[in-house]
Order: sequence, then structure tokens, then C-alpha cells
Amino acid sequence: MPRQPTMLPIDNLYQTARLQPDAVAVESDSTQLSYRELALRVDALAAHIQHRVPGCQNRIAICAYNTLNHYLAILATYASGNTWVALNPQNSRRDLDRIVQVTRPALFIADEDCLDKLSPNGAPVLVGSDTHGESEVAQAIRRCMGEGPQRKGVTLDHLQAIKFTGGSSGVPKAVQQAYRVGATHLVHMRMMWRFGRSDTGLAVSPLTHAGGTYILPFIAIGGRYVLMRKPAAGAILDAIEQRGVSRIFMAPTLLYQLVGEQERAPRKLAALHSITYGAAPMPVEKIRQAQAVLGNRIDVTYGQTEASQCLTGATREELADERYIGTVGRAGPLVQVQVMDPQGRILQPGEIGEVVARGDLLMKGYLDNDEMTARTIVDGWLHTGDTGSFDQDGFLTIRGRLKEMIISGGFNVYPADVEGVLSRHPGVHESVVFGVADDKWGERVEAAVVLRGGARVGEQDLVQFVKDELGSIQTPKSVHIVSDLPRNEVGKVVRRDVKELFEPPASREMR
Repeated sequence: MPRQPTMLPIDNLYQTARLQPDAVAVESDSTQLSYRELALRVDALAAHIQHRVPGCQNRIAICAYNTLNHYLAILATYASGNTWVALNPQNSRRDLDRIVQVTRPALFIADEDCLDKLSPNGAPVLVGSDTHGESEVAQAIRRCMGEGPQRKGVTLDHLQAIKFTGGSSGVPKAVQQAYRVGATHLVHMRMMWRFGRSDTGLAVSPLTHAGGTYILPFIAIGGRYVLMRKPAAGAILDAIEQRGVSRIFMAPTLLYQLVGEQERAPRKLAALHSITYGAAPMPVEKIRQAQAVLGNRIDVTYGQTEASQCLTGATREELADERYIGTVGRAGPLVQVQVMDPQGRILQPGEIGEVVARGDLLMKGYLDNDEMTARTIVDGWLHTGDTGSFDQDGFLTIRGRLKEMIISGGFNVYPADVEGVLSRHPGVHESVVFGVADDKWGERVEAAVVLRGGARVGEQDLVQFVKDELGSIQTPKSVHIVSDLPRNEVGKVVRRDVKELFEPPASREMR
């Protein structure tokens, strides 16, 4: 009996196109495609890719904002059995050059307003545009309409994508994600969040990041995915009200803006089922505020590039329970997540250690870096670098990065604990806590704080507020009041950049 070909995640597109060909699959500002139209365009672009770079498992670098061309290029890369190299145009030219040097793509697909970010190093570039109908991408699709790609021999163990870490602990690393990761992610999203055919998702996070990981889950359930090129709080709320958006993922920073905009100019949110936050922690008081303003619609997911998106998660119903608010939920169905001490012992509920995971969400390893891979995946366990603890019900609370834990006077101080207290102060909008080398304490605790608009709060007021809650050991020795905090390309506060703003040169030398 002949061996059946492997079903890859992209095959969900063809299945849905057969079952509901006329349903809307994706829409941007200017275009709406049914599932039949989407499958035809993806196949045509995938065939063109194989004309340009024959075979499979070539590296296809895609640089674009949240446009229809970006969406099509990702799916066509999957359909042709190639490997997507994600290039976020919000990164610096230097960072993108480094990614290109490390990954050596065979072909680039880029929107025309991203070309000045690229150094293709001699590789061909296919230019797309959402404003010019006869872009090179559009012409390629038209010429190859009716054709399809060949991906004979590609299995779930072949590479689906190469993505780079956020670099929170140093230089970003190239993470190799197999097609198996995408297949597992599909199962997790459908089982944990209970997506349905009537759902409409809104891509506000870059397609290079979480926005891209939601593409195939929505295709698999036959939902509609709306692309927002430049997300802003007002535009997001308008999309919920006018386009019937039911599901959104966003980082906490954007969620804070959404809450403020809804307070300023309320919109009708009847269609909205949930907003899932991730990529950074969110203090309990901020979650409560979002629930109060937006309704009981806040979910949470936890993962990292090395273990895509949803290692754990909690639904809106679970986060509405005071026992679980502030946690990142329970492990997904196809992974194991534990907390481990430095000797490799699995810890019991209530004990704090490093969060470790194993299962099919894990990366294959870092590209061309076997040594770092061996340090990160030990005996099958991915060491996340995050500290946390489980409760008796299996809900995980993240305490911070292992390297960010502050040891002050011999005591462990977790920045998230201090930030959680600061968030409860009525004058505080956002805070970051960090350690600074100190000849007396080893490290001293400091904080940078952004105040709410119109708030008049002094440094010593905040110091005393934390001291009353946590005692002297965890209280910042200094609080720096700032107008804004440094962030990366997806809006996440970069703690090490905050630290460098306030750490004296002598302390850096001591460290």
C-alpha cells in the first residue's frame, strides 16, 4: 500500500476551501478574499516561488507590515514546503542585516515601503504592494493562476520557520521551528480557546510575531481574519464595533492604550469575545482595570519563540476567578510544563524555580549554534529562563526572568512582585524594577515609573508605598519618574535598556 503524504498545517487551507469556498477568509483595508480565492492565490504564488527557487526547504525572507501580500507570502511559503524567515520592518536596518547574514535567504518577498530596510546580498526580491494592483507579487499570482506547488517528501520534522528571539538576555538567537510546531500550535489554539467558525480575528500584533501564529488557527476553523496595517487603540475599537471582531491578541502596552481609549470614547463591544494578552507580564491591578472597562473578556497566554505562543493559557472565565488572576494559566494539552531547581529536581506547588517544558511545541534548536541549543534543551526539557511557581490547581505564576532576579543582601527579590505593588498605586501607569550593582547590598533594587496623566506623586511616596506592602528588603532604594520607557519593535519594555539609563558607570564595572 503506498505511503500517504504527510498532512502539513497548510493543508487546513485546502480543506476549508472545499468545505466553505465562499466564506470570507481574510480582509485588508482594500481587499476581501473568500477561501476559494485565497487557496488559488496561495497556490499560484507558491508555484511562482518554486519557479524562482526550485525544490523545497529554501529560506524565503518576508519583510512587510500587516498587509495582504505579507499574509499571502507566508501561506505560499508554507504551501511550497519552504522555510519562512521573518523580517519585521520595525526592526533596525542593522538588526535585519544581521538576520539576513545568519539565515542567507534564497528569495526575498517585501512590500515596496520596506525595500529601504533590506540588504538582499544578491538574492532575488519579489516586490508586493497593497496600493498598486500590478506589483510583482500580483503579476506572479496572475501568471501562475491555476498552477500549484510540489512539496514531495516534506514532513512535520522539516523547517517551517526561522524566527529570532527578542534578545532580552543578550544577542537575539535564530530559532528553528519545525512544521510539527505549527501543527501542535493549531491543536492548542482550538482546544484552549475554543475558536469557532463564526469568529473574526484582528491582526494587530505583527505577522512576524503573534499576528502570524493566528493565521492558520483561523483558517483551520473557517473563521475570518482582518489585517490592520498600523494598529492604534481607536482603530481597534472601531474594528470591533464595525467589523464584528471577536478575538484579538496584543501585548499589555497596547491593551493599556485600548483601556484608556474606551474610557475616553466608549464603543459598542458586543461582538468581542476575548482579548488575549501575552509577550510580557501584566500586573493584577491592570488586569482588573481592563476587565472593568472592557468587560470580562481578558485571556492570557504564555510561551516564547523557543516554545511557540501557548505553552500555558487561561481563559476569560478563569482570569475572572480571584484565585487565578495574575497567573498565566495551565499547560496546553500537548506539552508538559514544570518548575525545576538548579539541580534538575521537579519542584512541588508553591516552590519557585525555573519554568521548563517539553513536547511538540519546542524548537528544533538554534541555527548553527549547537552549544547554545545543548544548554537550553537538557534531557528533552527546554529551559525557558523564566522563574515561576505552580499552585495546587496547576496554574502557573511567572515571577520574572532568571537573570533578572535581584539578590539584595542575600535575599531573592522578584521584579514582578515589586511591579505588582507599584501598579496598585493610583498615580502609577507603568513601572519597571531592576537591580543595580552595589558594594553594600550586592545589588540594590531600583524602579523606573511612568505616572498617570495629571498625577503628582513623589519618589518617597512610592518608596513608602512599596515598603508598607513588602517590607524593606524588596523596597526600591531609588524610584526614577520618567515620561516613557524604552520598548522593542513589538511594544515590549526592554528592562536592560531601562537599567542602562540609570546604572552608574561604577556599578556597571562592579557588575
